Amino acid sequence: MSTTDSSRVAPGRSDDRPGAIDAVPVRHPSRWIAIAVIAVLVAMLVHMLVTNDAYNWPFVFEIMNQQPVIEGLLKGTIVATIGSMVIGVVFGVLLAVMRLSPNPVLSSVAWVFTWFFRGIPRLVLLTIMGALGILFTKGLAIGVPFDQQILGWLGVDGSLRLHTFDANAIFSGVIGGIIGLGLSEAAYMAEIARAGILSVDNGQREAAEALGMSRGRTMRRIVLPQAMRVIVPPTGNEAIAMVKDTSLLIAIPVSTELFFQTSSIGSRTYELLPSYIAATLYYLLISSIMMVGQYFLEQKFGRGFGATSKPRVQVPVGGQGGA
Repeated sequence: MSTTDSSRVAPGRSDDRPGAIDAVPVRHPSRWIAIAVIAVLVAMLVHMLVTNDAYNWPFVFEIMNQQPVIEGLLKGTIVATIGSMVIGVVFGVLLAVMRLSPNPVLSSVAWVFTWFFRGIPRLVLLTIMGALGILFTKGLAIGVPFDQQILGWLGVDGSLRLHTFDANAIFSGVIGGIIGLGLSEAAYMAEIARAGILSVDNGQREAAEALGMSRGRTMRRIVLPQAMRVIVPPTGNEAIAMVKDTSLLIAIPVSTELFFQTSSIGSRTYELLPSYIAATLYYLLISSIMMVGQYFLEQKFGRGFGATSKPRVQVPVGGQGGA
C-alpha cells in the first residue's frame, strides 16, 4: 500500500469525522395556542372572583371564623373522617383476608357484606342509620339472645345481657354517622386490600410456609407489608373522598357538621353563595393537606420498587486489563 493510500485511512483525519448536525427544533404552535387559551380563561376567572360582589369575600372569611362552623369542621368532618376510615381500613383488611380464605363460610360472609354495602348509596344508608332507633325501643342489648326465654325454661330469674345502650343516642348522632360511613367504606377497602394482597407473588407465601410460619403470621409479616405499596394510593383517595362524604351526615341528621353549619348561616342571612364558598375552602384545605400526607406515604411504602441501581465497574486485579 502506498503512502498516499495509507494517509486516506489514517485515524484522526478531519475528513473521516462526521460533520456537525444542523438540527432544527420541532415547532409546537399548538402549545402556545393552548397556553394563550388557558391564560385568557384564568384571567376571566380571576376577574370574576375579584369584581363580582356576589361572592362577598369578607363575609366568606367571617363565616369560616365562626365558632359553630369550626366546631362542625372538627367534630363532624375531621373526627368523622378519622373514625370512619379507621373502621373502614380495619374491617376492610379483615374482610379481604376472609374473602381470600379457603374457608367457604368466611369467604361467603365477606362476599355478602361487600355486596350489600357497596350496593347501597351512602345517603340512603345514613338515612336508615338515623331511623334504626325504631328497631330498638327498649335499647340495644349486648349479650345472649332470647335470654329471658332460656332462663325461664331453666326456672332462673335474671338476665344474660352484658349491657344495654340507648339506640337513639348511638344511631342519631355523630357515632351513627361514623358507623354508617365506616361500614360502607369497609366494603370498598376490602376490594382494595384484596387487590393489594393478590399483587404479592405466591412465592413469598410459599417461602414463609417453608420456614414454618403460620398463615396469619405470613399475612402480617410478609404479605401485608408488601401489599401496602398497592393499597396506600387508593386508600388515600378513599380518605379524601370520605372528607367530602361527611357532608352526607345531614341525612341522620347531624347538626355539628361543617356543611350543615355553613348552610344554616347562609339560610339565616340569605347569603347562600358565600356560605357554600366557605365550606368549599375548608374542604379544599383539608384535601390538600391529606394529599401531601398521601404523597409521603406512597414514597415510604414504594421505596425499593422500580429503583435502578448503577452498574458496578470491575477493577482488574493487579492493574491488568481484560483481553
